[in-house]
Amino acid sequence: MAELFSKDNVLFMLDGLRLTIVIAVATIILSIIFGTILALVKSYCTKGPLKLLAILAICYIELFRCTPNVLWILMLRFSIKGNPTVIGIFTFTLFTSAVVAEIVRGGLNSIPKGQFEGAASQGFHFIQILIYIILPQTYKVIVPALLSQCTTIIKDTSFLKAVDIHEFMRNSSIVLATARGIGQICALYGFVLLTYFIINFALSIVVRQYHKRIAFE
Repeated sequence: MAELFSKDNVLFMLDGLRLTIVIAVATIILSIIFGTILALVKSYCTKGPLKLLAILAICYIELFRCTPNVLWILMLRFSIKGNPTVIGIFTFTLFTSAVVAEIVRGGLNSIPKGQFEGAASQGFHFIQILIYIILPQTYKVIVPALLSQCTTIIKDTSFLKAVDIHEFMRNSSIVLATARGIGQICALYGFVLLTYFIINFALSIVVRQYHKRIAFE
C-alpha cells in the first residue's frame, strides 16, 4: 500500500488535481462572461434588427443543453490541433456557457421590470442600467446556482480522461495500473472519491452559507 501511495504517485495525482481545478476555474470565468452575453441577447434582442442574434443565441443554447458534453469533448479534441488543456477549457466553456446563460436569464427575469423605467427616468441609458443596476442584482441572485454549476464542472472534468488530458482522474488511472490486488484498487478509488467529495462538499457548504446570509438580508 505504501508503494501505491508513494510520494511520486501522490504528487503525480495531485498534479492532475491542480490541472482539474485550473480547467474548472477557467471554464466558470469564461462561461460567466459568454453565458451572460448569451442571456442578454436572448432576453433583450427579441425585436427589431437584432432579433436574428436572439434566434442564434437560442439555437446555440438549445444545441449544447440537449447534447452530451462528452460528445463535444471527443469531437473537438480530435478535430482541432493545439494544446490539449486549452482545447479542453474551450470545449467545457462552449458547453457550460449554454447552461450559465439559462441561469443568468432566470436571474434577469427575477428583477422587476419597473427598475428599467425608474433608472431611465434618472437619465441612465440601456447599457448603464444593465451594468450598474440589473446585472449586480442578477449575479447576487444566481450565485448559489453558479456555485452548484462549479461542482458539476469539477466532476465532469473526469470526461477529459477519454482524450488523454492529464487531469486528476486520468493521472489516478495511471497510478491504478500499478495496483496489486482488490485492496489497493479500492484504496485508490477511495482516495479519488474522497478528494472529489471534499472539494465539492466544501462548495456545497459555501452555497448553504450564502443562502442563509441572503435570507436574512
